[in-house]
Amino acid sequence: MKYISTRGQAPALNFEQVLLTGLAADGGLYVPETLPTFSAEEITAMAALDYPQLAQKIITPFVQDCIPADDLQAIVQETYAEFRHNAVAPMVQIAANQWVLELFHGPTLAFKDFALQLLGRLLDHVLERKHQKVVIMGATSGDTGSAAIEGCKRCKNIDIFILHPHQRVSDVQRRQMTTVTGDNIHNLAVEGNFDDCQAMLKASFADKSFLPQDRSLVAVNSINWARIMAQIVYYFYAAVALGGPFRPVAFSVPTGNFGDIFAGYLARQMGLPIERLIIATNRNDVLHRVMTTSTYGRQPLAHTLSPSMDITVSSNFERLLFDLYDRDGAVIADLMQRFDEGDINFSDTVMAKARALFTSVHVSDEETCRQIAGTWAGCEYLLDPHSAIGVKAA
Repeated sequence: MKYISTRGQAPALNFEQVLLTGLAADGGLYVPETLPTFSAEEITAMAALDYPQLAQKIITPFVQDCIPADDLQAIVQETYAEFRHNAVAPMVQIAANQWVLELFHGPTLAFKDFALQLLGRLLDHVLERKHQKVVIMGATSGDTGSAAIEGCKRCKNIDIFILHPHQRVSDVQRRQMTTVTGDNIHNLAVEGNFDDCQAMLKASFADKSFLPQDRSLVAVNSINWARIMAQIVYYFYAAVALGGPFRPVAFSVPTGNFGDIFAGYLARQMGLPIERLIIATNRNDVLHRVMTTSTYGRQPLAHTLSPSMDITVSSNFERLLFDLYDRDGAVIADLMQRFDEGDINFSDTVMAKARALFTSVHVSDEETCRQIAGTWAGCEYLLDPHSAIGVKAA
């Protein structure tokens, strides 16, 4: 399988190259040239698979040119053996026709463990075979950093640098990041917000002259395709458990950088009968404003009770735009250049495509608190603020 840039000017790469690249040379994000698809019969048969087996089935078409089946099986089994729950991603019913997909049973209690535990092992496998070492850089508003560090701390071929906004991540997540000992782990607190960290990260990828010649720079944020790939799996897992493919489902996804919900979009493109994807946002509602006004623009960052969603730019939205504009890289390159200069507006035709699948809901801190209290009163299930936004939006 080949991967192409959303901006159309970078060379097509295989999975191994994309894994070790991050941003494309033209500033775009890599996506598969074509997507594998699964028939209704194949999806039905997925009900007999446990989570690691399902992960191997979903991931294989994306990596099979580069990673042998036996190696992938061992990597996947080792990855999800680290999770605390036998089901890996269990579901809990909280209301009629409403379930919570629990994605907090990984080593750092963050949903990003699903992708980053796998990413670290994939990288180490490839680097060991190629006799190479890399530098990983990542920016975090909370859970990415701790999950990335946990996923890479045993990888002898990786040095990892994580940037987080000083005093703007939760104390638990700060401790998770800064108390991991290891010569390959480096934490940097930045005076600024998450978008400042993200800007530093993108600048580093644009000018790699600071790197030693024997090192390459790899992204650990969701600009790395492998992150998105790993998240596709739990959409299939949840839908099949609820009766898919013969029972359509909708997913309400607490959304910041658009990576997680974009994985849901890809699952639908691969054959999963997803009826609706709900973009659940907090006060930092750049995506809700796109869906309701057709305008994509920045606003000042607001600090909320759901800090992992506190961003002003959703980087992975570019991947969806690429599809909405019929995979025309030149159009996307022009749009992103204009976005660097100010707001951009989308046509009714483009937005009609988006609204055919996506809806959006803005949830305030006050509504978040009321949802946490209401869910506890109704079924004694305790939601965190991010999950509460997803439940409220549903």
